[in-house]
Amino acid sequence: MIVFDLRCAHDHVFEAWFGSSEAFEDQRDRGLLSCPLCGDGNIGKAVMAPNIAAKGNAQTAGQQEAPSPMAMKAAMRALAEAQRKALEKSEWVGSAFADRARAMHAGEADPAPIHGQATIGEAKALADEGIPVAPLPFPIVPPDALN
Repeated sequence: MIVFDLRCAHDHVFEAWFGSSEAFEDQRDRGLLSCPLCGDGNIGKAVMAPNIAAKGNAQTAGQQEAPSPMAMKAAMRALAEAQRKALEKSEWVGSAFADRARAMHAGEADPAPIHGQATIGEAKALADEGIPVAPLPFPIVPPDALN
């Protein structure tokens, strides 16, 4: 795994992990990357300071060893399990997510944990309206698409 600092056309800088430099380029070229702050799809690599290892096995003060691939896999598994547990009692509402979130926020529907799909524009509008929503770290397969 490799981490890149990425920048959108609006100068938002964020980190993303990729299997390789080619994986980043492939995802960028296919339009699969977007800024988590504004949704802009015009993404490029930001200038990064190199992380040069200390000579031998010495480490400089405050420098930490990069996590191993096994540690990264374990962290990803733990995050996926946390998402699964969080969604156990949550209702899938599909593309009605934005409407349901607004109705609950306005007191027109009983509050309940929900998850579903929203476009970037819908998610921005919900945030602008002060409705607390957050993207899930891992994609969800809609229940009707499961085998």
